[in-house]
Amino acid sequence: MIGIVDYDIGNLRSVQKALQHVGGDAMFVRTPREIAKADGLVLPGVGAFGDCVRCLADSGMWDAVLAWARSGKPFFGICVGYQMLFESSEEAPGRPGLGLFAGEVKKFPDAPGLKIPQIGWNTVDVKQPDAPLLAGVSTGDFVYYVHSFYVAPQDRSLIALESTYGETFAAAIARDNVIATQFHPEKSQRAGLQLLRNFVELSTPVAR
Repeated sequence: MIGIVDYDIGNLRSVQKALQHVGGDAMFVRTPREIAKADGLVLPGVGAFGDCVRCLADSGMWDAVLAWARSGKPFFGICVGYQMLFESSEEAPGRPGLGLFAGEVKKFPDAPGLKIPQIGWNTVDVKQPDAPLLAGVSTGDFVYYVHSFYVAPQDRSLIALESTYGETFAAAIARDNVIATQFHPEKSQRAGLQLLRNFVELSTPVAR
């Protein structure tokens, strides 16, 4: 079972439908006890970093989500759910993230002809071609973004995919059990569904 963390942020139904489309048994989880029953965990997030951090803390699932991500069990962060894995964000000074990885979330700088937020399709450059969670995803594949901020990991070996929008940024990270994307895989058609399919397969108990 794939647990989707429901902490009163955004419409999670599209994530659930995409996971079901690629063969996952996806359900919303709202308590640490429900999280513990999952085989894989997805942390979505839309809107502002500060609001997502506050809502996750208020939900009572903060510690359970962080413990899961550290446990070696399959974990997928999406959009602000990706950003929250890091220490802080320029969008919400003084509100720490989960701090699973060292790094900061930064705002795209103003540049002539660059519209912020980035809304729409962009290509990715694969930086970890041997990562199992990236199987079937290739440089030049298109993914769908809606964001004004991007993650700057201190450890660049985390970066699994890069995109360029004015400057090159970490479109996704992957390490061991964790994958997280700035783009929305559930809206990214072939490449996004492939990432979710890989995650479902990794989360299937017989596959482990």
